[in-house]
Amino acid sequence: MNALRRLQTYMGNRRILLPGSLVLSALSALLGLVPIVLIWRIVHELLAPVAVDSTAMIRAYGWWALVAAVGGVVVYLAALMLSHLAAFRVETNMRREGMRRVVAMPLGFFDQNTSGRMRKIIDDNASITHVFLAHQMPDLAASLLVPLIALVLVFAFDWRLGLATLAPVILSMALLGSMMGGRGKSFMKMYMDSLEEMNTEAVEYVRGIPVVKVFQQTVFSFKRFHDSILRYRDMVYRYTRLWEKPMATYSVIIHGFAYFLVPVAVLLITHGAPTTAMIVDLIFYILLTPVFAQSIMRSMYLNQALGQAGEAANRIDELLDVKPLPLPEHPKSITGHAIEFRDVDFRYAGGEKNAVDTVSFTLPAGHTYALVGPSGGGKTTIARLVPRFWDVDSGQVLIGGTDVRELSPGDLMSNVSFVFQNIQLFKTTLRENIAFGNPQATRQQIEDAIDRAQCREIIDRLPEGLETRIGADGTFLSGGEQQRIALARAFVKDAPIVVLDEATAFADPENEDLIQSALAELTKGKTVLMIAHRLSSVMDVDRILVIDQGRVVEQGTHEELVVYEGLYARMWQEFRQAVQWTLQSEAQHV
Repeated sequence: MNALRRLQTYMGNRRILLPGSLVLSALSALLGLVPIVLIWRIVHELLAPVAVDSTAMIRAYGWWALVAAVGGVVVYLAALMLSHLAAFRVETNMRREGMRRVVAMPLGFFDQNTSGRMRKIIDDNASITHVFLAHQMPDLAASLLVPLIALVLVFAFDWRLGLATLAPVILSMALLGSMMGGRGKSFMKMYMDSLEEMNTEAVEYVRGIPVVKVFQQTVFSFKRFHDSILRYRDMVYRYTRLWEKPMATYSVIIHGFAYFLVPVAVLLITHGAPTTAMIVDLIFYILLTPVFAQSIMRSMYLNQALGQAGEAANRIDELLDVKPLPLPEHPKSITGHAIEFRDVDFRYAGGEKNAVDTVSFTLPAGHTYALVGPSGGGKTTIARLVPRFWDVDSGQVLIGGTDVRELSPGDLMSNVSFVFQNIQLFKTTLRENIAFGNPQATRQQIEDAIDRAQCREIIDRLPEGLETRIGADGTFLSGGEQQRIALARAFVKDAPIVVLDEATAFADPENEDLIQSALAELTKGKTVLMIAHRLSSVMDVDRILVIDQGRVVEQGTHEELVVYEGLYARMWQEFRQAVQWTLQSEAQHV
């Protein structure tokens, strides 16, 4: 009932349709019992006629049986129509609400949740609820009402045969209850977990197929995807074998009413019961008892579907249980573009220690600071606290002297451009991708951005130029070319603060040189916070902050840090040795 109430919240003004569907389904089920009774009456008239004109009576029963059967089908179709309308509204609203809440999530949420996992949870789970509401839910009324009516009928005709009918019902329901108890519910959770894991890994594998093909590997090269398939197979196999014998026994019993009824009927006839009347009643029971099997199977599928729907709703709620970042009641305006960190601490959810630990520094407006240090030291986290991917646990991140938590999201985003390692281009035209930074940009502004981002040769070599579509329906760009398109987007936005996270990470030497030229143009006169692993790119910045284990362990200019002979000096020495080794290797090949 809790699951149903939660699903009803997504029905909106179609909430009344589901009860209407249940009523129509119940009426359809009752009409489905009418032909059974009328067929019994026809058999009775054939074997032991009581009417003066049996032929006319049989004809009338036959027509009424036909009308009841057709009426039951029509009413059931109407019930399905209502349930489908309600189910489509639930499915649509679940997706809409899911995406609405996803859009409101902090930017850091998307670092911790893959697109494959979000698609599986929101899209596939919404489809699961549709199957339950549209198909299984209308059978609820029939599953409850029909057995009760049938039970009254079997005892009304002959209570002794009625008792024989109850034996397989009780045995089969006992077996069904044991199968769908605690272990059945735990399996449903494991099943949904396994599907979610396999779907997530499948998406990641498909995205990595180009790498797999380049290195001539197989599916086994993606060990996590392969392992998720094996875990799913083993789990389903174990569960299937667990219930193999109970399910076989249940199927034999629930379809074996005749094995209980016929011996009882024979026993009653041998003890003086009228043979003709007993045969007629036996035919009625054989016609009616399949109703119990159908109702029990419907109940089983309904319970299974309800479990899946409830688990689906739980998973959507769990995914979206992350609270959006609080919005200020009275947002302030940005009055300057200096960036300041004041004793900032930040720890990821579930983390054992701070990712950022008591970090303080001031980046004056119009200056460029670089964050360097070992991988995993906290550089990216520090950079992403500026555009408020997350809120700090303690301390303050300020822009122009105003805490970023006191700024409206729109004002904050309009003043900050960020170019990260993983560039996201949309499957649309290059023009729309570039203009995404400023939808009101004129054609001239886009053309200027293309030139300043060193993208002109990319545009000129494409047959459709700026109207070329990105993706399977158009063209694909290399990592370095995508970075340059992203930089053109940043030029169009023209924000006074720029955050760069290793913008040349995936660039070849030619692209790297062009990107460096574009970055020099982009950062001119801006407040820039950049992350770099190639130390040659930070030699001329105003100040270098060396980050290790979430702390600023050193800071100064390149010359000052080299003389200091600390962590930066060691990193610089290793960098020079690597460059020298590369040059020597190339010389040997030449």
